[in-house]
Amino acid sequence: MKYIWPLLLVVAFAFNKGYAQIEKSSSSKENDSIKKARLIKSIGNGYFPTKYINIDLRYLIKYNQYEGFRTGLGGVTNKRFSENFRIQGYTVYGFLDHTFKYSFGGGYRVSKKHNTWVNLSYTDDLQETGSSNFLTDKRFFQFFEPRLINISLFHKHISKTVSIEHQLHPKILTETQFGTSKITPTYKYRFNLNSETSYTSYDLTLFKTSFQWSPFSIYENTTNGIKETKAGYPKFTLQYTKSLGDVLGGDLSFSKVDFRTIQKFNYKNSAFTEFVLTTGMTSENTPITHMYHAYPNNVNKETIMNRFSVAGTNSFETMYFNEFFSDKFMTLQLKHRFAAFNITPWFKPELVLISRYALGTMKDPHRHQGLNFGTLDKGFTESGLEINKLVLGFGLSFAYRYGAYHLPKFEDNIAVKFTFNISLDK
Repeated sequence: MKYIWPLLLVVAFAFNKGYAQIEKSSSSKENDSIKKARLIKSIGNGYFPTKYINIDLRYLIKYNQYEGFRTGLGGVTNKRFSENFRIQGYTVYGFLDHTFKYSFGGGYRVSKKHNTWVNLSYTDDLQETGSSNFLTDKRFFQFFEPRLINISLFHKHISKTVSIEHQLHPKILTETQFGTSKITPTYKYRFNLNSETSYTSYDLTLFKTSFQWSPFSIYENTTNGIKETKAGYPKFTLQYTKSLGDVLGGDLSFSKVDFRTIQKFNYKNSAFTEFVLTTGMTSENTPITHMYHAYPNNVNKETIMNRFSVAGTNSFETMYFNEFFSDKFMTLQLKHRFAAFNITPWFKPELVLISRYALGTMKDPHRHQGLNFGTLDKGFTESGLEINKLVLGFGLSFAYRYGAYHLPKFEDNIAVKFTFNISLDK
């Protein structure tokens, strides 16, 4: 809990300062209202706007087990700077590993109609081992990231990339990326490629292409290009990754295919039912850094209260960090949120029922030396509930682990955590 307050104070300060500037600069109440709404939406998306640069709030302060507190500053130029050219970057410092991380780059808009951008970037930073992200995912911002607090398994990467964003069709968003990365695990790890060759660090030459298809969403042409005005479901995302051995110094050759579909049924009073199916598979010769975990979010400590932390958005709350890795995996998450309980005008808690399932395999786990982990071939199941927005956006989460991976000690199957839900982008 102590990790959230510095960030909330910074955001609150930024909000108050921005709002004060709006009041001073406008004599019209209507203009005040419009500018205030824009400021709130911008902060909700993770940016504090200035004249030419939007400050990126993601880099102000975070915490994890490897870096300790991680703090810095980032930003991207806005339309006042240029509508067809942008510069972006960040610099952060970890107080536990005593190391600076940074990224810088830029982009040029080739086509306004199709929102086509060509981007270049250089990044020297950390990435969570086993994480897998889609290039086409829109920017996702939280005041703080619950899982990040307890993550300890990172690998360093120095990446140089060129990418192309393109709206192939109003309902089809694409992004293609090509680049090189130098990967160095921060933990003891050796990947045995074969009986004669092994790596403790390695260079990768990666080609990625990603497609997001939203056949039921509604789009319209705006002055900034094509924008989604109403989200429709289901949504489908497909990504292919190819590591090219012997190209630009690449050490390993492997392939990955990732797929996700989201189905959501919206009801009255903001109630909804959501299904999220995510799958991925890799070929042989893939190191552990580029395989999969199922987004675990439980700390390996003795008692329930020692494991008490903050629940994630789509993470397995009873699965322990670094407990499982897979070269092929599938997760299915079901969530139903009831309409808020209108107890008082200011007290409207929400009840959410959740059930999660994960299945995975690992071929030749002995090739990954230095880590002890299991496989998900028997199927992992957990269910629980959340009672959200009890006070100041905070609530409580309860989850129970059962089935094939139920643990002998009863309390080790239980996760009790805080939840935190707040949105400024509406």
